Amino acid sequence: MCTLVMLRRPEHDWPVLIGANRDEMIARPAKPPGRHWPDRPEIVAGLDVLAGGSWLGLNDWGVAAAVLNRHGSLGPAPGQRSRGELVLEALDHADAVAAVAALSDLDPAAYRTFNLIVADNRDAFWLRHAGTGRIEAHPVPEGLSLIAAGDLDDRETRRLVLARPRFAATPPPDPDHQQWESWQALLSSAEAPPGEPENAPLRFRLPDSGFATVSSALIGLPGTWRAERRPAFRFAQWLPEELPWHDVPPPA
Repeated sequence: MCTLVMLRRPEHDWPVLIGANRDEMIARPAKPPGRHWPDRPEIVAGLDVLAGGSWLGLNDWGVAAAVLNRHGSLGPAPGQRSRGELVLEALDHADAVAAVAALSDLDPAAYRTFNLIVADNRDAFWLRHAGTGRIEAHPVPEGLSLIAAGDLDDRETRRLVLARPRFAATPPPDPDHQQWESWQALLSSAEAPPGEPENAPLRFRLPDSGFATVSSALIGLPGTWRAERRPAFRFAQWLPEELPWHDVPPPA
């Protein structure tokens, strides 16, 4: 159950801020965000070594995309494509509207269920494949939104119920001044009230299953691009070995 939080402020200098945690089997190999695809040199994204796709990334046109598994769909399935391809396909496009138009026409039977988030500095969308026979595209509203393995802002998911007030009460990052600590602390937190499920914290580890929060990322999309204001991308790896928060080289 990965988690993504988005803050949309259309009139702000930074209209889109994204924070995301990747939950995966610790043994599944991955590489930090980079330009891993020679045939797609405009994409900066994390690499899922096993399937060749990605869980989250950014392109040189300022489009960000992330895929999350839905409940009961962890891992690959015979005869179905990797959902990591969807991030790369979204990032082939120069804006979010074009990406969503193309991806909405995909055959849903080719993939296990997913949530796909696609955003640029003007538009943001949630693509929902819940096994109902079609892929639905919904706009992400202004303000704070969270998603995990259910629907957007699902009130049945304890992790989101616990996390929302924390994000709402915390000053958002300020990329212009390299101030990311507020969301970094929230994404890194393994705290949850007593009695909550083991996977209720934003960052967790289930020792008996080898499943855990393996990495975190932050993305900021500026309203206008200037030499001193480019899309921002930060990343931290927690497992199998810890790599502290650092800047990912920005888009060209």
